Formats: sequence, structure tokens, C-alpha cells
Amino acid sequence: MRRIWAGIDSGKGHHHGLVLDADGKTLLSRRVANDEPELLKLIGDVLDLTDGREVTWAIDMTGGEPALLLALLLNHGQEVLYMPGRLVNRASDGYRGEGKTDARDAYVIADQARMRRDLRPIRPGDEAAIELKLLTGRRADLVEDRTRVVNRLRGTLLSMFPALERALDVTNTGPLRLLTGYQTPAAIRRAGITRLAKWLANRKIRNARALAEAAVEAAERQHTAVPGEKTIATLVHTLAEEVMALNEQIRELDKLIEGRFCEHELADIILSVPGIGTVLGAEFLAAVRGSLDEFDSPDALAAFAGVAPAPRDSGKVSGNLHRPIAYHRRLQRVFYTSALVSVRYDPNSRKFYDRKRAEGKKHVQAVLALARRRVNVIWALIRDRRCYEVAPPATTAA
Repeated sequence: MRRIWAGIDSGKGHHHGLVLDADGKTLLSRRVANDEPELLKLIGDVLDLTDGREVTWAIDMTGGEPALLLALLLNHGQEVLYMPGRLVNRASDGYRGEGKTDARDAYVIADQARMRRDLRPIRPGDEAAIELKLLTGRRADLVEDRTRVVNRLRGTLLSMFPALERALDVTNTGPLRLLTGYQTPAAIRRAGITRLAKWLANRKIRNARALAEAAVEAAERQHTAVPGEKTIATLVHTLAEEVMALNEQIRELDKLIEGRFCEHELADIILSVPGIGTVLGAEFLAAVRGSLDEFDSPDALAAFAGVAPAPRDSGKVSGNLHRPIAYHRRLQRVFYTSALVSVRYDPNSRKFYDRKRAEGKKHVQAVLALARRRVNVIWALIRDRRCYEVAPPATTAA
């Protein structure tokens, strides 16, 4: 079938589109604003070049900056392939010249789409999967922000009050609440165990007495005020409040994720798998766009998730396997984390893990092997539209 290829190098304010024919001749090269009228004109001009030929579009992003362009292309029934930016950069080394321009990148994208047969098509995901992708992406950002603030809080507290930093787990609500009211050794000693415990209990902190005793004990170990103690105490107070605010935002977001995830038709099946809760389940649906229709087999899903090793053989060396380079990081986290949790709660997973350890595999290798096995399990459950059972139903011979 006669065909032309349109490569799109996406950007924030502008995209560059370039069209090649079957011989690699440039038919169109244009910079267009990321605005609906301009994008529609580009699509129309490309379709005018077809002359009875099919059009294949290729782009280096699946969302974000080119989201409007992708929506327009899919609404017009166009075939769109995804070429990751990493592949574009590597492929560029094989083309003449060392300069980097948007037009050159668009040419590389179009030419690679013309020659390659392994690029994944971009298909419209269901509305729930799109919403879950946005929500889980926002949650990941908040978790990263919280981790940074917690590390700053620990470092700041350590510079003033090392004993208290050792005694408190500042990822928990109780210690954080304590630090919003008391930061220095002298202030904690003046409050005393009884008063401090009452202050915490009035703020609905569990095990208030034990936390107060730990704080006072730490305060008794330090009677020296470090330089800048007042300013450091102010920073500790501010950082503790920031962590608590981020915790509240994450809790509210988790409620939204749970509500949207549970409305999906596959929610009950996914939640039945040990180790997968609403957050991991939502990340799974977001990664696969709400269904497994894009994957021909469990092997394809495993490769996409990065839990299937890639061969690296050369000469007489064979059977050399290594971690793949191109894979979906979030989906790998879903399978690996759920496998790690399932070892504690699912007898089937525990049995498989113990067998791999007995074969001489290290802990991480055994968990990865279990993660790969879970790909097959989830694939079969979704295919058969049934939930996971510890003892699978007996099958009768045909």
C-alpha cells in the first residue's frame, strides 16, 4: 500500500511537522503553533499531499505538550506511532551532520517511522484511564515533594537537635505535630512529659505519652544551644507544617483515585490480585490505557513493563541477559512492588519466591521473577474476566 510519513517534533509553544514519501523525499516541512486552527491546517495540508496514499504520523511524546495535536489526529482517524525521545536521539547519530534543529528531529522521526516496524501505535485510552493517569501523575509529584521536604526537615533538625532527630520518625503524624509546637531541647524540658503528653493528646495524637517520654529523654541528653538555634527552630516548624500539608493533599488525592478507579470495569479483578491496592491498580490502568488490547501476549506486556530480561549475546557468549533499557517505569513499579508485598500475604507467591531463592537467586532476582509471573496471572484474569483465587478452580478435560 502506498504511504507517506509525517514526523512531529513536539514543543511547548510550537511543533515542527515534516512529511516524507516512500523514497524519503521531503514533501512538507513546517513549524506550526500549538494552537487548534494552526494544527488543523497542518493536518489538512498533509492530507492534501496523500494523492490516494495512506498517512502514518509519528511523534516523540504521548501527552503533555502535544496533547491537543494527538486529540485532533485521533479524532480524524489518523494512525499515530510513538517514537520515544531516547530513540530519536540515538537514531540522529546515524544521519549526516551534527547540528540539532526541530526540522532535523522531525525528519529523523518521519524517516524512522518509514523504516521501522516496531513502533507502538498511540490509541485513545478510555476516559477513566486518562483521568487516572493525571491523578497518579499528580500523586507521584506530591510524594516526591514530600520526600524532599522530609529530607530537609531531617537535615535541619539534625543540625540543632541530633538526639531528637534520632528519636523521631518525621514521616509520621505524631512527631510532625510535636515539631510544630516544640523544637528546641530547652522548650521540651520546660514542658515536661505530662504537659507535653496532654498537648499531644488534645491534638488527637495516638500514643501521646510514649512520644512525649521519647522527646523529653532526647532533650535531657542535650543542654547546649547551637548557634542560630532560634532560626533553625523556625525552619523546623515551617518544614514540619509543609510535610503535614503534603500528607493531607496526598490523602485527598488518594480518595479521588480510589473513587475513579473503583468505577472501572476491571477494578474488582485487579484488586483481587494480592499486593495490588487502589493506587497501584490505578497506575496499572493508566499505563495500559484501560485495557490490554494493545498487547498481543503476556510477553509483550512483560517487555513493556521491563520485567522480561533482554538478551545481550555476542560471538561465543550466549544466554547473557540484562535489564531492558526501554520500558514503562511506572508499570514496572506496579509489578515489582505488588510482588514484594504479595510474598507476605499470598501463599502461592511465597511458594514461588522460596523456590527461586532455593535455586540460588538473590532477593531482588526472585522478586523480579515473581513480578514476571504476575504478568501472566493478571493477563489471564483479565482475559477470562475472573478474580484471583488462592486455589485456582479445577479445569475439566475436554
